[in-house]
Amino acid sequence: MDSAAGGIARTKSDQLEMAPPRPPPLSPTASAESMPVADANGGPSLSRKSSLGKKLVGSSPVTKGGHHLRSTRSGHMKVDCEDGGSGGSLSRASSASLGFSFSFTGFTALPEDIVSDITALTGSDKGIDLEAGRSRKRLMSETTYPIYVKFTEVRYKVILKGITSTSEKEILQGITGSAKPGELLALMGPSGSGKTTLLSLLSGRTADNVVQGTITYNDEPYAKSLKSRIGFVTQDDVLFAHLTVRETLTYAALLRLPRTMTRLQKEERAMNVIYELGLERCQDTIIGGSFVRGVSGGERKRVCIGNEIIMNPSLLFLDEPTSGLDSTTALRTIQVLNDIAESGKTVVTTIHQPSSRLFHRFDKLILLGRGSLLFFGRASKATAYFASIGCVPLIAMNPAEFLLDLANGNISDVTLPSELEEKVRSKNLGGGTRNAKPSPEELHEYLVEAYETRVADKQKKKLLAPLPISEDMKITLSSPKRDWGASWWQQYSILFWRGLKERRHDYLSWMRITQVLAIAVILGLLWWHSNITTETGLEDQAGLLFFISVFWGFFPVFTAIFTFPQERAMLNKERAVDMYRLSAYFIARTTSDLPLDLLLPIIFLLIVYFMAGLRLSIEHFFLSLLVVFLSIVAAQGLGLAIGASLMNIKQATTLASVTVMTFMLAGGFFVKRVPAFISWLRFISFNYHSYRLLLKVQYDHVPPHLNVNHLDNGVKEVAAMIAMVFAYRFLAYVSLRRMKLSS
Repeated sequence: MDSAAGGIARTKSDQLEMAPPRPPPLSPTASAESMPVADANGGPSLSRKSSLGKKLVGSSPVTKGGHHLRSTRSGHMKVDCEDGGSGGSLSRASSASLGFSFSFTGFTALPEDIVSDITALTGSDKGIDLEAGRSRKRLMSETTYPIYVKFTEVRYKVILKGITSTSEKEILQGITGSAKPGELLALMGPSGSGKTTLLSLLSGRTADNVVQGTITYNDEPYAKSLKSRIGFVTQDDVLFAHLTVRETLTYAALLRLPRTMTRLQKEERAMNVIYELGLERCQDTIIGGSFVRGVSGGERKRVCIGNEIIMNPSLLFLDEPTSGLDSTTALRTIQVLNDIAESGKTVVTTIHQPSSRLFHRFDKLILLGRGSLLFFGRASKATAYFASIGCVPLIAMNPAEFLLDLANGNISDVTLPSELEEKVRSKNLGGGTRNAKPSPEELHEYLVEAYETRVADKQKKKLLAPLPISEDMKITLSSPKRDWGASWWQQYSILFWRGLKERRHDYLSWMRITQVLAIAVILGLLWWHSNITTETGLEDQAGLLFFISVFWGFFPVFTAIFTFPQERAMLNKERAVDMYRLSAYFIARTTSDLPLDLLLPIIFLLIVYFMAGLRLSIEHFFLSLLVVFLSIVAAQGLGLAIGASLMNIKQATTLASVTVMTFMLAGGFFVKRVPAFISWLRFISFNYHSYRLLLKVQYDHVPPHLNVNHLDNGVKEVAAMIAMVFAYRFLAYVSLRRMKLSS
């Protein structure tokens, strides 16, 4: 190494000054190692020794301040080796020991004294966070339970039900492949090729319809205990818009991490994930959504990844994590996945159309076309394989673009195999046409046949090889025991405060407050100091009480019907990983709304009650307020039940409007002689009972001309309202329990 100039690449992007390096030793040494090591019981464990031996060392201009340490990921040099006899390959986790330092004059080793100085500066071994100025434990270097995924001849069909007949559509046709710890496997193919379906099958999220073939995890079938070891990042970012990055990850840590960890340890884990993913600058920024500005698209995607890696999963599945991102942000996202894979985890992701830089970061590649397997193997050998069967690009292009052109049947700028040309020529001669190019269907059939005859048998033989894991680890993986990250009460408490923070912005929005205040003022002006000494004035005041009972029946219903349909995606996502019990979520969701729901009625009644000149007594005011509260809670229950049973906002809104109108009409307010076969509906109508209770509170003896019969002390009405509060909510809970989780 030249003493006048030298640059050492490291993982941070800032530059650090250091003393001039000493002359290096003559023999290079391996400086990083991460590979499965058999323990005393015969099972493997992942050990990792961190250093900077696998970083790039290059020349840089000399400066007055001395030498600089500069961050550059491109300084990494990875050497992939493949065993020619067995066809096996060294994974990323087991090949890190092949890193070398590189200079323009040749291969040289990094001096040990400089390594120690750099270790002290970067804190790579001790986990020192330079930006935060404190020591922390690196999450991705934690020991991970290794899981090997194998899938053989996987076929998937969906049943299409028509009006008069049913048919089957084959989505996947005999897909075979594998992924091991330390590898990043990419599923690539055009739209509609079955990438997301295969990913859902591998993650255990699709179990219906017709599935054939075998999918094993450490040679064992899927079990519910795997949910705690699998992370799944959906294509759509399903997050709460009004929670900050720190709150989102903290709540995930509190709910998903095991009970053996204290609350402080879980919060520390959340902060570690924030620093690992480079989210420290936006940790106090809200996530945002369609109508709320928040973090950027790349930061939102990293938050989704952090939600899954916070529990240190063994398997991580991602559905198109780079969709909608620019090339630089997409590269950083894939770099995060590389770092996760380097820590010994198995990472499987779908990718639509990666750039050349992204493509070269994949360890293994599965290329799909129309549900069939076109290639499986090392990503670096994909173009060489297609060249061996006669498909070579005529111009320099992105290898991913070349592969997708083949999968789509696009033969422009691609040389055609002589076998295929001869086959098409002979076929066209019989039909009387000449110089016809192969159709996309003919090219697809040729590619599928070429893979099955040349590669498929070799790959299937590799899958038969025994795994380097013990039987005890297999038994542990297949255990049916389900472990919750928190007790029922802890889940309820966490979900309660999360719901309160998320929905306070909606309930206390200026539009809703303005709506309630405007209606209250208008009512107060219309019934200004109403006089009950006359029969007409009494009827007018009874009309006000009727409007109050109707308004606080309609308003809560049409607010509550949006509750579960709007959170369906989040509920499916969190229930799929057993984040909490459904009962804890349901009770927390319904009770966290009460403090916010009861604030506006208090303001409303304070304005209307005294402007209209109702019975001026503290006792009667609070009794009227209690009746309104009871009506709101009962009406909410009806809205929750309708929303949970339909899970469709349009359908729920239509049904709710019809139901509430029926309750109001059947109560006898407009029709004095209601037929007996429909009059029973008034007993399950909160409008009917709340109106009678408001009359009882305002008038000790209800005048006969108001046509309110059989009103005693109001106990029956209160009991009916309380029964509706619990009955409607029970129906909502049963509907949620019967709802199927969608993948």
